[in-house]
Amino acid sequence: MQLMSEKGAAGGGLRERKKRATRAALAEAAVRLAAEHGAEKVTVEAISAAAGVSVRTFFNYFDTRDDAFVVIDADAGARMRRAVLDAPAELSPLAALREAMAAELAEAEQQHELWRLHAEVLHASPHLLARGVGAHMAAEADLADAIALRLRGDGETGGDGPGLYPRLLAAVAGAAVRTSMDHWSAHQEEAAFLDVFHEVFTLLAAGLPAPSA
Repeated sequence: MQLMSEKGAAGGGLRERKKRATRAALAEAAVRLAAEHGAEKVTVEAISAAAGVSVRTFFNYFDTRDDAFVVIDADAGARMRRAVLDAPAELSPLAALREAMAAELAEAEQQHELWRLHAEVLHASPHLLARGVGAHMAAEADLADAIALRLRGDGETGGDGPGLYPRLLAAVAGAAVRTSMDHWSAHQEEAAFLDVFHEVFTLLAAGLPAPSA
């Protein structure tokens, strides 16, 4: 969910699209270089050169070198949050979250190789993995807040945080995405990723009934 989708990059004006494209190019260069050489051996200069930009431009998008390995698309969470809040009122919270996630995952099949490399880079470096887990938890908390706002309808979350249901729904949805990706990766010849994704969310919406014998 951290990676840039072409669908996500298509929104906004020309300047915004260029900024997203530059950030995506830097992040992809960082991940590919780290996968090949090891993150600890990759410099900001090397990342910038591979993306065709200056070091100064790199620091316009990332505060540190490690951010380029971990925070691939910093805007994805904000886009999903806005999509959840703007979804039609007749949609259930689960359906609103499903549609928000599906929009970000529209290019999942094309991005699969890069996603795999990203996971390998994080798991090869304990401190990057820890940062990645932290980024994931923060994104999940933001989604829970958006769900809580949608449920309350008054633009404010409760004083004690989003509450049990929004937290559970955000966590379950994240697990559903990971399960969809893992299953599709092992059975790519059987179905498109988004078909698997929607099947998983259909099972969630039905209350996870046991499959018939």
